[in-house]
Amino acid sequence: MSEVFRGSFTQQEPIPEDGIRAALEVLRHGRLHRYNTVPGEMGEAAALEAEFAAFTGARYCLAVASGGYAMGCALRACGVQPGEPVLTNAFTLAPVPGAIAAAGGRPVFVEITEGLVIDFSDLEAKARASGARLLLLSHMRGHVCDMEALTELCARLGLTVIEDCAHTMGAEWRGVASGRHGAVACYSTQTYKHMNSGEGGLLITDDADLAARMVLLSGSYMLYGKHPAAPGAEVFERLRLDIPNVSGRMDNLRAAVLRPQIALLAERRQRWAALYRGMEAGLQGIPGLRLVPRPEEEAYVGSSFQFLLPDWEEPRITALLAACAARGVELKWFGAGEPAAFTSRYVHWRYAGDQSCPQTDRILFGLVDMRLPLTFSEADVAQIARIIRDEALRIGQAEAVEAVAAPQVQ
Repeated sequence: MSEVFRGSFTQQEPIPEDGIRAALEVLRHGRLHRYNTVPGEMGEAAALEAEFAAFTGARYCLAVASGGYAMGCALRACGVQPGEPVLTNAFTLAPVPGAIAAAGGRPVFVEITEGLVIDFSDLEAKARASGARLLLLSHMRGHVCDMEALTELCARLGLTVIEDCAHTMGAEWRGVASGRHGAVACYSTQTYKHMNSGEGGLLITDDADLAARMVLLSGSYMLYGKHPAAPGAEVFERLRLDIPNVSGRMDNLRAAVLRPQIALLAERRQRWAALYRGMEAGLQGIPGLRLVPRPEEEAYVGSSFQFLLPDWEEPRITALLAACAARGVELKWFGAGEPAAFTSRYVHWRYAGDQSCPQTDRILFGLVDMRLPLTFSEADVAQIARIIRDEALRIGQAEAVEAVAAPQVQ
């Protein structure tokens, strides 16, 4: 009898006990709003900002309501204008172009490579053609491009880089924390990310003006002095009457849940790496299935796994997905004609207008994705890989038999 996986692809680990205790303390005293503190008290949100700034090595940090809000806040702080072109990867998730559109910008999609990262030649061509001055770089599904080369190219093109690090919190490129190459970095603490507060986001920067703009945008009113990981009052005094309030603060309850998780990021990266390597080993050598190589310079966080089916037709891909689903393995396909759950692609975002990225279309047509939650064991990953291997080989063999049995046309 064929084995069936009984685990859940969406079950996360429990919140650390320190986070539970801190959250209960916030609930008991009732001061959930980040600026509702007693004399001498640093609220949980303020403490989170200081601790995450220290973790990343950034000068400034802001805690906000979501990763999507973080991106919109960064774009507004960079002065995005109505209708202004903003470059971003053609392979990303809907909140990225959504943040651009919500801030008034116009998404301009850039091709990706076989490594699932932004294509530098297309980036240069579209930067020149559009006149864009902003790049919202999505480290989609944790894949990081050559950040030194990107930084050099963007400096030459006059592009300000905002990094979407929703999938790379705790990752590094050549020993530098993900998010430390651009002018601003945006992180998510939504349930399926690397720290879990249900919803939430973080922003980091070394630029005092950008930091002050983002704090004011987030809804600090005149309480910016309660941000320990922010610039001095003189920066706010210069800007405070010119920046609109687009409230998106993080509350103390979510910050309390998050603070103990910062110290767990390095260990979580190691555990995810073990799961990721197990999946690689289990899927290696399947005919017609291509793994995505990871550069040696990249210390990645393997919270999801992708593989390519470059020569498969749609019926064969959908047959594989259905067969794996029947055996408990949830695979997502980025080549589907219609968006499903969180999986969509640039042609589905009609508000961005008609755009063509044929190289990306070809790659995404064969791209399959799955989550690797830390509630999986290495044995779970090995079983999932066996199921995928079994079904891929079975479907391939069935097609071969059909091809032999088909009548030859004279």
